[in-house]
Amino acid sequence: MKILIVDDSRVMRSIVARTLRQAGYDDHDVVQASNGVEALDVMADEVPDLVLCDWNMPEMTGIELLHTLRGQGDTTPFGFVTSEGSGQMRERAEAAGALFLIAKPFTAEAFAEALEPVLG
Repeated sequence: MKILIVDDSRVMRSIVARTLRQAGYDDHDVVQASNGVEALDVMADEVPDLVLCDWNMPEMTGIELLHTLRGQGDTTPFGFVTSEGSGQMRERAEAAGALFLIAKPFTAEAFAEALEPVLG
């Protein structure tokens, strides 16, 4: 399986990838994008099985990316990994079609719990 990590911070993309390995998903291919616009290109080329996306990014935010994907009929499982986890953000994410929102700082256990229903 292939997982796309979208975050404008290179360091955070690395932390998310490391946390995925710690959560037991080390056998999955990981591809990366630095914002929503780049993610659209990567998705066309790589066809990931899951998108893990930051919310606040330049050029195209995570919620804008999710709206764009769903507007195009793309049903790729999508979750947020973001520093903000308010109830309002969680509601917006769910209404837009996100499966989960993991708030930073996060643990491998939080990833395992959120990803188990998606990746098994």
